[in-house]
Amino acid sequence: MGSDSIQGISVFVRVTEAKSFTEAARRLGISPSGASKAITRLEDRLGVRLVHRTTRSVSLTDDGTAFYERCRQILAELEDAETALTRRRIKPRGRLRVQMPVGFGWRIVVPLLAQFVELNPELVVDAELSDRVPDLADEGLDAVIRIGDLGDTRLIARRLCDLRFVTVASPDYLRRYGEPKTPDDLKRHRCLVYYVPQTNRYREWNFMSNGVRFSRSLSGSLNINNAQALLDAAIGGAGIANVATFIAHDAVRAGLLHVVLRDYVSVGPMVSLVYLERRHLSPRVQAFVDFLTSRIAPIPAWDAVLD
Repeated sequence: MGSDSIQGISVFVRVTEAKSFTEAARRLGISPSGASKAITRLEDRLGVRLVHRTTRSVSLTDDGTAFYERCRQILAELEDAETALTRRRIKPRGRLRVQMPVGFGWRIVVPLLAQFVELNPELVVDAELSDRVPDLADEGLDAVIRIGDLGDTRLIARRLCDLRFVTVASPDYLRRYGEPKTPDDLKRHRCLVYYVPQTNRYREWNFMSNGVRFSRSLSGSLNINNAQALLDAAIGGAGIANVATFIAHDAVRAGLLHVVLRDYVSVGPMVSLVYLERRHLSPRVQAFVDFLTSRIAPIPAWDAVLD
């Protein structure tokens, strides 16, 4: 494929998208007559008519419609290849605005950000730790970490991992009150439950048995809207908590907490890194996406508490 063919294909696609030689020529920075001649040369080379020309509009022939779909894909691949090559030469720079849930951000992402900014010295990272659900477009955020369903169809999601929740209690609590053997036993225990102020409700505890998922609605004398605080209360012997493995891992490994109901652990919601749909990501966003997806394994190390 020669340079004339590539130019003709580019003009053909732009004319088809604009439905006008004049508008396509303006976008390409050439004259309308130059655009028309480029398509005529392409038609002569192919031996088929691609467009119907009238004084008011441009429409595709049947051959032109079939050819357009292939040409659009070819141009997109060429643009992506050029962008990828250019990105390798351009260092990420500027300001990167990201938002993430408090628990996952504090425990997992923030420790990684120190390495990220060291690798990208020309970047400034503004990180918000909040459990709210922001609107990326309205707030000018570059990337957000979400747990669970996205809801917004404008977003592109890169899966980081799945969360798993474990039920934990301190050795002292288990000595005093015994160990629950099934989820139904929890009704007779002091449970520490995640409180959701926005809904004035408590987060359900999810379990799995024989491949079937089910949940239990629980509440206790102490309910908190912070997973780390629930963990600290459990370590202090206040009761039994149900927290994500990334929260519980260190305390379990240190012997401060014991995992109970191991046979009932189910796969929880997915953790995703999301950003607005764009044809080409900026180098700073692409660097962040590549970095996090390479550092957080699909089966993360903190799930080792289940072994």
